[in-house]
Amino acid sequence: MDEKTAELRDLFVEATGSETVTERQEAERGTLVDRDDESVGEAVRNLVAAMRERYGFSTPLGDAAYALVARGRFADEGDESIAAALRDELADGDGDSEVDPADVDAETVRKARFDLHLVRESDREVDADEGDEPPFAYGDLKRLTAAGNSIVECAEELDAQPDAVARYAAVARTDIASTRANDRFRDAFRDLLTDADIQGSLASDAREDGLREATEDIETDVSL
Repeated sequence: MDEKTAELRDLFVEATGSETVTERQEAERGTLVDRDDESVGEAVRNLVAAMRERYGFSTPLGDAAYALVARGRFADEGDESIAAALRDELADGDGDSEVDPADVDAETVRKARFDLHLVRESDREVDADEGDEPPFAYGDLKRLTAAGNSIVECAEELDAQPDAVARYAAVARTDIASTRANDRFRDAFRDLLTDADIQGSLASDAREDGLREATEDIETDVSL
């Protein structure tokens, strides 16, 4: 069992309180837990609870709603679509009864994804006016954020609007937090919610995200 698999195994043990990983499952990426819906659902909720305890969350959504966000992310659904599913779930009286469905929108889902370290590559793409270059490079903002600079300081250094910097600084902080955790939460969700044998666009995107982040961290020599 390699180091990454061992870390994921330890995370499952910590989250679920039991050792249920078989030798075959340890050896095969994407099969760290049995693939029936009930066990996967329980493991996802346990991971959500472990992250809530460790980091705290930025939305009033409960663990069941966060689990739905994770599932939506790895089903390649957009934030608007996930928000609609959450509103339906809440309206049906399931999960977080104290949350008003009308208050759940794409921005709520975006914040919840970041709480779970589930950044999309599109989150890192800095918007630009049509025909113009982006006002700054995401990698530059990430380096400044990792160095402890405030939003205002980053904006001054990048010669950019603070509001735009703040939006992408949230992405940078999530990437940095995920890297500090060795991406183990993101990878655990991916292993639970995708099939490693399916060479689909989502699995490819997740692998490319990890490679890109690792490369950027090596190149920028961020001290963690």
